[in-house]
Amino acid sequence: MLDWTDRHERYFLRLISRHAWLYTEMLTTGAVIHGDRERLLGMNECERPVALQLGGSDPAAMAQCARIGVDHGYDEININVGCPSDRVLSGQFGACLMARPELVAECVAAMTAEVNVPVTVKSRIGIDHQDSYQELERFVSTVAGAGCGTFIIHARKAWLQGLSPKENRDIPPLQYDTVFRIKQDFPGLEIIINGGITGLARARELLSFVDGVMLGRKVYHEPWLLAQVDQLFYGADKNDLTREEVVRRYMPYMQSWLDKGVKLSSMTRHILGLYQGQPGARIWRRCLSENAHKKGAGVEVVVAALDRVREVQETVRKNNDDRTGQ
Repeated sequence: MLDWTDRHERYFLRLISRHAWLYTEMLTTGAVIHGDRERLLGMNECERPVALQLGGSDPAAMAQCARIGVDHGYDEININVGCPSDRVLSGQFGACLMARPELVAECVAAMTAEVNVPVTVKSRIGIDHQDSYQELERFVSTVAGAGCGTFIIHARKAWLQGLSPKENRDIPPLQYDTVFRIKQDFPGLEIIINGGITGLARARELLSFVDGVMLGRKVYHEPWLLAQVDQLFYGADKNDLTREEVVRRYMPYMQSWLDKGVKLSSMTRHILGLYQGQPGARIWRRCLSENAHKKGAGVEVVVAALDRVREVQETVRKNNDDRTGQ
């Protein structure tokens, strides 16, 4: 989710769900140690619970970054051992680390000694030709032995040679049964499944076999999926907010960042899919895409887009009423 789950996206999603656990985009240890920490790690208290996802392989640097993350208020530190891009391969982090479980274990041990929040691992079920169940079992066992109690497993292997990161999200077949078997063989661990989950009904089915479900790009493109999460999975009251009400609650936040010189498009890009599947979805995307990037664009662009959506929906309602009356 590089460049996707930034602080603006997380603030917006938190307006829809109070309880879903949110994750940052993956940040490298070098960026955290030497970069602009406020830009990279800054967050609003209301985003919590939120996990900081790190990419790295040096135990000392990972421990240092874990401490920095906790000092910035993060509730969990997650090690990404699943990203298959060329950049992470050359940098010795991401999915290539599945071939080095002892090194991942060293990172976990160093991090858990430094912080008092959970240190978790997000992985694949295997890489390249190292994709047997025995190799995954060894990876989980080795890393768990160092103090990791939670594994988020993308139920696909990763081909580090020959497939692009995008292809690695679709081409290797999903193997949910492999993740289910890990849960059976390691009942004391929290196992969270990821990959190809298209909706909340499927998520509920999967919870019969594992402890949790991670939704990534599906939620980014259809954020209103989260509107039912608190009620269905956390026993909270039904969320009675409308999409428009959520946007209007997001607008003061957007204005506060506009006042700091942040472009409107940096925030509206995260809400393009809010009306996915609803009347007015296309006009919503078009209004924001065509106008939010313009010099001096402000929240009035969002207000105008809401007005256009409302017009479309009222027309659809009227036409439905007319047909019903006939």
